[in-house]
Amino acid sequence: MNFSDFNLSKCADGLLPVIVQDNVTLKVLMLGYMNNEAFERTQIERRVTFFSRTRGKLWTKGETSGHYLEVVEMLQDCDADTLLIKARPIGPTCHRGTTSCFDTAESEGFIRRLAAVIRRRHEEMPEGSYTTRLFIKGVKKIAQKVGEEAVESVVEAVDGNRDRFIYEASDLIYHLLVLMEEMGCSLEDMERELALRHR
Repeated sequence: MNFSDFNLSKCADGLLPVIVQDNVTLKVLMLGYMNNEAFERTQIERRVTFFSRTRGKLWTKGETSGHYLEVVEMLQDCDADTLLIKARPIGPTCHRGTTSCFDTAESEGFIRRLAAVIRRRHEEMPEGSYTTRLFIKGVKKIAQKVGEEAVESVVEAVDGNRDRFIYEASDLIYHLLVLMEEMGCSLEDMERELALRHR
């Protein structure tokens, strides 16, 4: 992908609007603008660099705070006048110290973040981690925990206890994510399967 591939005649001041999205949670993090130099630097260094309209110069997100946006994927929109960057944020994106520059819920996308943490636990197997202990015990123990949490969730639902149901269903989702990781499955696999059924 080249900067010349974009239809800049539709862009204000000839600057390309860039939407940055967390590659794991899919949360929209920020909007910025690029000129050709910022675009090329982003591609080469794999860290998001913008053209600052207020300062009139390039700035790499995180150059002062250390909260860089590491590029995972760059996607052009259908009209060739906007760029989507899927990135791995190092720390909060917004200068206010929040995850996103938009005031969306901080918990948005957290299940995906949790799945990524569980994947790292499986790779690294840190001592003292409950998740590590589950992986050591194996698929039968993990599956047993999923069954127990499912029953507890059902009991709370039948009793009409919403708060307890949320608590137990959260345990269920966590243990199901651990089981999915043990089975080599991901949330993306489940999304594909459900999308096929939906069609």
